[in-house]
Amino acid sequence: MVTTLIGALLFVLVLAGLAHDTVRLLALTARHRPSLARLGGRRAVAVAAERQLAHRLLTGQIDAATYRRRMAGLAHRTPHPEGVRHG
Repeated sequence: MVTTLIGALLFVLVLAGLAHDTVRLLALTARHRPSLARLGGRRAVAVAAERQLAHRLLTGQIDAATYRRRMAGLAHRTPHPEGVRHG
């Protein structure tokens, strides 16, 4: 009876330690990656800026060289999937 209780207590302690370590490891790696919500917000801002630039080009508010320069600037600021950068 006492041996069973000691064994069960040790088993629970080992499981608690495993759970604690797993949560800590996952929390540490999550800090190094931006959340999906933040990435989605950045992409939405970039898409809106692209649309605004295209509109300004089509309505003659900016010339083609300015459009290309500003689009290149947006491309270097926008997060790319899986760390791939184009250009």
